[in-house]
Parts: sequence; C-alpha cells; structure tokens
Amino acid sequence: MSFKDIINFKLIETESYVISIYSILLVLIIIIATAIVLKIIKKLLKGIVNQKKLDPGTGYSINLIIKYFIWVIVIILILDTVGVRISIFLASAAALLVGVGLGLQQLFNDIASGIVLLFEGSIKINDVIELDNNIIGRVIMLNIRTSKIKTRNDVVIIVPNSKLVNDNIINWSHMDKKTRFNVKVGVAYGSDVKLVEELLLKCATSNKDIYEKPVPFVRFLDFGDSSLDFQLFFWVKNSFTVENLKSDLRFSINQSFKENNIQIPFPQRDIHIKKEE
Repeated sequence: MSFKDIINFKLIETESYVISIYSILLVLIIIIATAIVLKIIKKLLKGIVNQKKLDPGTGYSINLIIKYFIWVIVIILILDTVGVRISIFLASAAALLVGVGLGLQQLFNDIASGIVLLFEGSIKINDVIELDNNIIGRVIMLNIRTSKIKTRNDVVIIVPNSKLVNDNIINWSHMDKKTRFNVKVGVAYGSDVKLVEELLLKCATSNKDIYEKPVPFVRFLDFGDSSLDFQLFFWVKNSFTVENLKSDLRFSINQSFKENNIQIPFPQRDIHIKKEE
C-alpha cells in the first residue's frame, strides 16, 4: 500500500460525510494554524496597547471579536473538509433552534448582549461599574454570554450580559478622572458653624488622596431634627476604593470635632407631659 493510499484511507464513510486520515491531518493543521494566527494577533494588539495607542479594554474586546469570528470560519472549513454539506447542516441547525428557541431565549439574549458590549465598548475590562442593586465592582472579564465583576470585597460575581445591557448601569470609568464624592455629618445645635466648616475643610485638605483642585467645599445641608447637617464635597481619582477614603475622613472628622468641643448629637425628641388636674 502506497503512502497516497494510506493518506486517503477512509476511516468513516456515510452518505453525509467522509472521514479519512487526510481529512484528520488537514483539520489538525487548520486548528494549529488558527491558534498560531490568534496568538500573533493577540501579541500585536498587546504591543499597540503597551504603546498607549489603544485602550486595554478596547484591545481586549477587539481580540475577542476577532477570535470568535475566525473560529466560526474555521469550524465551517473543518465541516467542509470532512465532507459535511453546510447547507444541510445549517437547515438542520435552524430547525433545531426553532424547536428549542423558547427554552434558550434567555441564552440567546445574553449572547446577543455580549456581542453588543464587545462592539459598542460601553463597558470594558478594568472599568469600575455600579449595578442596579448598588453593587460596585471592577470588570475583570467580558465573555460572549457572561461577564465577571470583582467587588470591593474581592468577591467575583458572574453577571449575564443582558443585565449589563438592559439595566441602568453607572460606569464610573466613563467620567472624568476626578470624580466628586461627599461625606455627611451632623453637629449639635448651638455649634459654631464657621468653625465646623473650617475643620471639615482641614480634614479634606490634609488627606493625600483628595485633589487640591477642584478645591473641596462644605455645604450647610439642612436644619435637622436633632442636628445641623453638613456635607463635605471632595474630588478623588480612584473611585473604586473611595469607601476606604470616606472612612479615613470620618475618623479624622470625629477626632477634630472632639479636640474642638464640637458635638455630634444623638437623635433627640422633646416629650411634653401634660398633668391632669
């Protein structure tokens, strides 16, 4: 038996397709070549990102789109190589999808949403986002059906892409690098409000993680039931860890008020007792 006969030896033969040693070798070559090409594309995109010519999140999305597109083409080529007639395959797949369409409706919705996210670029890798249920986290992975969000508590949650497309999402990374936050505090009635303002501003300006410009400012919020209410506004760059910064500010404010005899009151109610004659 010659080498040509060995290569063309048919391992499986049906009316729909034929699998020979030659077709198996060809499929392996296609898969290996595809993997090499995808690795080269990934390396090129990484180089562009390192040169600051492309955002890391955009580079990841482009790489993922190219990978999915190439693999779809490769799968079609592989099916054609083993003799599967693509038209019959697509017709069968369409009939199958119609049959289970209702059951897989949410799955298709998530996949379609994933494609929208990759092409639109509204949410990218390393973006800090806030979900509808007030969960704030950093996007660490965008897949075709689901995405992974790492919260401030270092918990990774898996979110269906349809939720990221259909729900109201706050993307803190789309805002200016200087993001404004505030801390609320109440002081006892009779306190020197100008001194309160001065102490709050001093606490803000002494924190190294708060920008000097725009300048922090204090707002006299309201006359509360038990306190005079104030808000301290400030700008930071790292919005992901701002809760830690707020905690540091509260420690500082509490210590500063204590040193200057400014009281933070408990909730109070006045009760009038009427004595019957």
